[in-house]
Amino acid sequence: MNMLLWTNHVTEQHFNIIDQLKTTGYDGVELFLGEGDEQLYSMLGNHLAQMNLGVSCVASLGPEENIASENQKFRAAGLDKLKWSIDMGAALNADVIAGPFHSSFAFFTRQPPTTDERNRSIEMLRKAAEYAGQANIMLAPEALNRFECYLYNTMADLRTLAEAVDHPNLGAMYDTHHSNIEEKSQASAIRTISPVLKHVHISENDRGTPGSGQVNWEEVFSTLKEIKYDGWLTIEAFSTIIPEFANAINVWRDYSPAEEIYTKGIAFIKEGMGIG
Repeated sequence: MNMLLWTNHVTEQHFNIIDQLKTTGYDGVELFLGEGDEQLYSMLGNHLAQMNLGVSCVASLGPEENIASENQKFRAAGLDKLKWSIDMGAALNADVIAGPFHSSFAFFTRQPPTTDERNRSIEMLRKAAEYAGQANIMLAPEALNRFECYLYNTMADLRTLAEAVDHPNLGAMYDTHHSNIEEKSQASAIRTISPVLKHVHISENDRGTPGSGQVNWEEVFSTLKEIKYDGWLTIEAFSTIIPEFANAINVWRDYSPAEEIYTKGIAFIKEGMGIG
């Protein structure tokens, strides 16, 4: 379960939520890497390990950390941010860092992506993957819908990125919400990305409770089983609890009650995947 439903900055004050997720049956939690230092993430990692919970992370890049930019200073800052994220992920004992870090979130040139932009992103991600290899962390870039990103929107494009980076510590991520907007079919999109698929976000079309909206879940679950995917299935849902963060990702209302999302969500995934 992604903790962004409650906060973008997990601390010990959120242990009661994590405890409840464990009791509900979750095998792990996902944390956004934003604020904090190595001491904080090490403390969080120790707590999660004591609870026998796995952990994955989400990272993103700001406007002046764009690794696809022609501005060398922005690219260098972006690589530094990715290395910091990897260091914090290592302190957490995370196995995956996912997110739209092939470029800056919600940054647009008002033009289609260029070959030069993609090549710069590939170059920086290869360096980040080499760094991630030292921490045994898998990087999983994420394609976003056209309203949040322009560089990579589809699984076909995202696969070309992963194959161009060509490093064992970089794969790709699949998100059902974004694919519901950009792809012709969830099944064909999953098959397209399957050779490099390392992480999956289970997210409804409105970011509410999985199974309550318009995503073609039968296709999602049957195709994930077909390709024998065995990584994390992480629920990503949002709320207005942290106004500053909610505003940054254009969340203007609560889509479903938090308790409904995490209780019905895990039951829905287990039923769909045939997990006892």
